[in-house]
Amino acid sequence: MSQALNSKSMTIGESGLAAVFAVTAFLCLIGAAKALDTAFAFHASLGAAASLAAVFVILNRYFDRPSSLPAQEINGRPNYNMGPIKFAAVMSVFWGIAGFAVGLLIASQLAWPALNFDLPWTSFGRLRPLHTSAVIFAFGGNVLVATSFYVVQKTCRVRLAGDLAPWFVVVGYNFFILVAGTGYLLGVTQSKEYAEPEWYADLWLTIVWVTYLLVFLMTLVKRKEPHIFVANWFYLAFIVTIAVLHLGNNPALPVSVFGSKSYIAWAGVQDAMFQWWYGHNAVGFFLTAGFLAIMYYFILKRAERPIYSYRLSIIHFWALIFLYIWAGPHHLHYTALPDWAQTLGMTFSIMLWMPSWGGMINGLMTLSGAWDKLRTDPVLRMLVVSVAFYGMSTFEGPMMSIKVVNSLSHYTDWTIGHVHSGALGWVGFVSFGALYCLVPWLWDRKGLYSLKLVNWHFWIATIGIVLYISAMWVSGILQGLMWRAYTSLGFLEYSFIETVEAMHPFYIIRAAGGALFLIGALIMAYNLWMTVRVGEAEVQSPVALQPAE
Repeated sequence: MSQALNSKSMTIGESGLAAVFAVTAFLCLIGAAKALDTAFAFHASLGAAASLAAVFVILNRYFDRPSSLPAQEINGRPNYNMGPIKFAAVMSVFWGIAGFAVGLLIASQLAWPALNFDLPWTSFGRLRPLHTSAVIFAFGGNVLVATSFYVVQKTCRVRLAGDLAPWFVVVGYNFFILVAGTGYLLGVTQSKEYAEPEWYADLWLTIVWVTYLLVFLMTLVKRKEPHIFVANWFYLAFIVTIAVLHLGNNPALPVSVFGSKSYIAWAGVQDAMFQWWYGHNAVGFFLTAGFLAIMYYFILKRAERPIYSYRLSIIHFWALIFLYIWAGPHHLHYTALPDWAQTLGMTFSIMLWMPSWGGMINGLMTLSGAWDKLRTDPVLRMLVVSVAFYGMSTFEGPMMSIKVVNSLSHYTDWTIGHVHSGALGWVGFVSFGALYCLVPWLWDRKGLYSLKLVNWHFWIATIGIVLYISAMWVSGILQGLMWRAYTSLGFLEYSFIETVEAMHPFYIIRAAGGALFLIGALIMAYNLWMTVRVGEAEVQSPVALQPAE
């Protein structure tokens, strides 16, 4: 025993990471002691505690592990690293329910303002960025990290690159979410849509994201499969582009290294241009390219069919990558942005309709010869309906970018309806479908605990989405028409408070739709929990169709 202990030594990664976290803990303690504001003191204390915990976990893992690191292969088969994926999958369910619950609260606040409770921490202005970030970056981000780490291992037939690096990515990313979310509640924000966290949170995310890129790239580099699976193209495009967007939109100078406040490097219309170049491509590459990678793997696996057209997937990829990056200016119609830049954004947005629908057709036509599975497999149904919502959203988006349509739709609830048709229908459903596939695979179960519960989830959430987006469509168009209505004398026909009053019934319907979507997510959480908890003998299998007599 003593000889085995003597032969064991810490790897460079273990010793280096432990040393870095020890130094980080010391610096965070200094920051907490010298903090100029309460929020920075809280986050510095949180960083110190997390860094000390990381040092303890690394050392404890070293003493508990065998003298050699886990083998890359066992009996000639890849020894896949599923631990970080399990963690990210669990966190995605947790953050999803939290984000949907906050969304329901703020939707209810718009209908019943008393639910703000006259407290700064529960006001709409602080909870709204908490909701968007929790759903997009916490729920969606963890789904993307989990699925990308799973897919790249399986399609490359190698273990995930790095020993501690994958754990650093998933835990570090969730720590960023914790810092960002608590910052919103404390009033810490850059006031940039989808890029609210302050300078120190942005710096931490940069380190985590670069590590994520390196882990993914190095796994691709050491692959045993010569061909790079198409889903990995989309994952790589998502990771690289989000890194570029983050670095371009977030350069800021802190007022003090001991305070949370900073000032962005860009100014005026340049800042607006950078913000919506970032903001639209956060949608384009985080919420589209990354989740298209999920489509290109999980629908194929669930339907047990090859992709409909490999050639179309190539066209889809390169057209989407080239066109999406130019579409941001359509968020700035009728502003100080030069007219040529607005027109450029509109033009590329309209062109985006073609590759987007090419991807949708490729996903749907993959089911050729397997459409009957939609009757017996609600998970596949959820994945396929998500692609239909993707097609609807990517038709509506280019239409809304046209200047004459945008003059009616912009700043209204129509935009909210459009965003949520994509967020709930496309991103939400494809994420749910991926989790329903992943959890049994990760925990070695034959199937899900209950396909009936998946069916309930599907229909409850679908009804919720339809209520939500239809209410916002009607509400938004009504808003736009009321705002531009004039009397015969040239005065505005409606006061602003009259337009707010007219929205009230639609806000109640939206809250009801959000409540149904949250109930569906809670059903999913219970189903996944029971899938992990029960033995394989208790797992329900799909019921085979009986021939007609």
